[in-house]
Amino acid sequence: MTIKEFAGALAALTALALCVPALAQEVSTPATPAAALEPAAAPDASRGQLWLDTGFATYHFQKDRDLNGRNPGYGVEYRWSDSVALTAGHFYNSDRQHSSYAGVYYQPWRVAGIKLGAVAGGFNGYPMMRDGGWFLAIIPVATWEYQRVGVNVAVVPTYKERLHGGISVQLKFKLFD
Repeated sequence: MTIKEFAGALAALTALALCVPALAQEVSTPATPAAALEPAAAPDASRGQLWLDTGFATYHFQKDRDLNGRNPGYGVEYRWSDSVALTAGHFYNSDRQHSSYAGVYYQPWRVAGIKLGAVAGGFNGYPMMRDGGWFLAIIPVATWEYQRVGVNVAVVPTYKERLHGGISVQLKFKLFD
């Protein structure tokens, strides 16, 4: 990651941090009536956690393309409540280009200890999407965490001929809480 890319990701993360306090206001009931869903615990500002995230392993839906499923990289995730976290990082994407991202996880539901929700944020480095420039996306994500290890699983939708969909798995390691 170059200094310019890092500065861009940091600026995007800072802008998102200024917009996120409204997300931290937890809803007392889940938006879906399914009995299996439980609302996540209320935010606890004293319980911030810093996670180190790896790149991704991706299973692509479009098997007829020569897409890269090994997406090494690194990132950070700061979780200040059970349902809200900020994230930023860099990885080698499915189009074999370098990408950066900055976003906000919002995961207000739990099923069997797995957090469910989405990550919304900015991404770059995909040549068919805005000529590799920054774009916004919202991606469904599930997170499982146990003590100092965790896994984020994202379902990335295919978008026209610009972005290739798949299921991406990301390992993460808690640095402190």
